[in-house]
Amino acid sequence: MQQKLQAVRGGYQVYEFVVFCHNRSMSRAIKTSQRRSSRVFTVSFPEPLAKQVIAVAKDENRNISELFREAFRSYHLERIHRKLERFRAEAAARGPVKYTEDDVEALVDEIRAENLARRKRIA
Repeated sequence: MQQKLQAVRGGYQVYEFVVFCHNRSMSRAIKTSQRRSSRVFTVSFPEPLAKQVIAVAKDENRNISELFREAFRSYHLERIHRKLERFRAEAAARGPVKYTEDDVEALVDEIRAENLARRKRIA
């Protein structure tokens, strides 16, 4: 439930959003099967940035929660890509590994033997 409160302070209209959300004390009274499947986070923004957030959410026809879920997914994916690029750069700095055909055949045979042994243990 979200309520929009309007107050007048010092001659200016101030809008505040009050969010009533589920918390742990409320969950004790609710059966385990009826608990939320998501978690609630509180995030604070300066007013100019908050207005931008609301404008973007309206432009994309999303609510603010959806907007931030997507923003986090994008951030997390970008972070993974940066880490991968760092690993690639380190590998390139080490230089290529020179394997002979015999080395490759030996590695393939070793991996196949390990996989076969694992399948036999499971079966």
